[in-house]
Amino acid sequence: MQTKRMAAGGVLALALALGACEAPNEDAAAPDAPEAAEPAPADAPDAPTPVEEEEAATGSLEWAAMGEWRSDEEKARNEARNPVETLTFFGIEPDDTVVEMWPGGGWYTKILAPYLAAGDGQLIAAGWDADAAEGERAERIRTRMQEYADFYAADPDLYGTLQITAFSDQSEAFAPAGSADAVLVFRNVHSFLGQGVLDKFMTDAFAALKPGGTLGVVQHRLPSTAEQDPVAATGYVHEDVVKAAAERAGFVFAESSEINANPADTADHPFGVWTLQPVSRTTGRDGNTPEGFDAEAYLAIGESDRMTLKFSKPE
Repeated sequence: MQTKRMAAGGVLALALALGACEAPNEDAAAPDAPEAAEPAPADAPDAPTPVEEEEAATGSLEWAAMGEWRSDEEKARNEARNPVETLTFFGIEPDDTVVEMWPGGGWYTKILAPYLAAGDGQLIAAGWDADAAEGERAERIRTRMQEYADFYAADPDLYGTLQITAFSDQSEAFAPAGSADAVLVFRNVHSFLGQGVLDKFMTDAFAALKPGGTLGVVQHRLPSTAEQDPVAATGYVHEDVVKAAAERAGFVFAESSEINANPADTADHPFGVWTLQPVSRTTGRDGNTPEGFDAEAYLAIGESDRMTLKFSKPE
């Protein structure tokens, strides 16, 4: 057991009070939640063939990425999402305090939580805020949050004890001021734009980080020649939009990486980024498929072209 862990019951109580996240299923979303975590339709192509597991030192990123607690489908996505290389680029250490923003189905949580638990670190999951929703939507989000909390609380020896908080246009701080070594956001900047909370996120992240702390961003990338939709309805965002928002909050751009680049992605698909894996949508919300739509061609592209950006809070 790690010294920074809390009792599992405390996690569940905190999850109910704050309303943080949804169920730990690959890119699963609470109903009416941001499309960043939309589930795949029933006719989506099969997931890639799982990569073979290799021996890795217990407690290492490689160990966490290939852990037996992750499903074959989750591990198969490693090839496209490069979690070891991405987290190494962000400089995540095993004893860090890390905030994962809107963790969705928990694809990264199942890597970060064991890695940090093994190194006496701490993961803070800042999920959707049910208190910012109403009626049935709020209840659906609460249900997802509870499932998420229950899943990780069930095995504290592996996952440690997640601190679960919330982020929305109405939320208070998602981490104590100056407490986090890193704040990470994976494929959610377009959702922040769509909900009008990108600047609030940047301000809250800046406050949560220690001096010298890291903001790490992975986001579907819109080509610079394409026009940016203010609400990013296609899921794609210009790099300059992210950089400008970070700089407004006080961050300094540190460096970028092409770890998650995909030159085959033209970012102009019928159903936005959700045309590609892992969602692989084939119909619109009206249930219709565009004439001449070739699902195999989009499957061949793989996952989206993503920017990977690192910012720092000045010392």
